[in-house]
Amino acid sequence: MTIVISLSPEVEARLREKAARQGQDVSLVAAELLSSILEWEAQDSEEAIEVIQHGLDDFEAGRFRSFHKFAEEQRR
Repeated sequence: MTIVISLSPEVEARLREKAARQGQDVSLVAAELLSSILEWEAQDSEEAIEVIQHGLDDFEAGRFRSFHKFAEEQRR
């Protein structure tokens, strides 16, 4: 499957410069960059869900403090 993506002239120039520096085809560099970004995004989302779940588990187990106490600690 072929996907066509429109880039601003500035982004296209940066992509072409990166490909030239690496001595690689611009399409390969673009594919590698997109793959890296998608992997990072998936990992970031997974980590966020884990942190949120940990917070919910702590709350359900009674491990929490009031906002007032939290704010006091932050002011110190």
